[in-house]
Amino acid sequence: MESSPLISAGLPIALFIIMIGIGMTLTVRDFRQVAVYPKGMIVGTVAQILVMPLVAFALASLLAVSPTIAVGLVIIAACPGGTTSNLFVLLARGNIALSIVLTVSASLITILTLPMFTNLALDFYMGTQEAVVLPVWKTVGMLIGIVLFPVAIGMVVRTRNPAMAKKAEGMVSIFGGIVLAVLIVGLIYGVRDQIWDLLKQAGPATFLLNIAGITLGLLVGRGAGLTQRESLAVAVELGIKNGTIALMVTLTLLESSAMSIPAAVYGVLMFPIGFILAMYGRSIIPQSSIKAPAS
Repeated sequence: MESSPLISAGLPIALFIIMIGIGMTLTVRDFRQVAVYPKGMIVGTVAQILVMPLVAFALASLLAVSPTIAVGLVIIAACPGGTTSNLFVLLARGNIALSIVLTVSASLITILTLPMFTNLALDFYMGTQEAVVLPVWKTVGMLIGIVLFPVAIGMVVRTRNPAMAKKAEGMVSIFGGIVLAVLIVGLIYGVRDQIWDLLKQAGPATFLLNIAGITLGLLVGRGAGLTQRESLAVAVELGIKNGTIALMVTLTLLESSAMSIPAAVYGVLMFPIGFILAMYGRSIIPQSSIKAPAS
């Protein structure tokens, strides 16, 4: 499944639509609420943007995976929370406002940090023998175009027509899930001759990365004095990644199916694990403790 016109053009367009959906979940009040109590945003953002890629480097070295799998693992770790993370936070009775702001803040910071960590991984694992380098400015421009701009569009739509935004929000989430599912199926079909060998290499690493992110979110959140609901939001954001961005980078910019395998495997594993986390949240947080935010 090397880069094709469908992937090169269709994937960025699909991601653009998905990010509009994220924008339609945001209001200025969400930012103001988190700005007043910024600890959760600081802890969650640092963990997503800096700590998770370092965890991926450690896991890749500890498990001695192949260079291409190692690079792909770092890329998915360096991606922000996914478009469905807000839904899982809702199911887990976590802090929705914090989840939304973490999704967007990490998505915007990723514009700068994803190229940095990707090239660091390429240099560390591939060395000078591979002529594969992520073009930083091209990546920054693409991420601005498919992250920052559509999020702004979504916020404008939400401001001007809240009712329409509310209806479209659910449709965009479903569309995002379908896009990711189609990409994963197509990717697996494209490398079907090597799939079992690649899964053997990527499966344990991606599983451990997901568990490490969730555990880190819960422990660091509580250690930093966050509430249970805030800690759950951080844990979900670290565990539910935007696999579509990872696939865009590996398939359209690096043109590597092998590097895409960790993102595809992660995209499959994160949903059942996220569901288990949601059930855990519901078991420790009573419905009565959730109050509607003040106007």
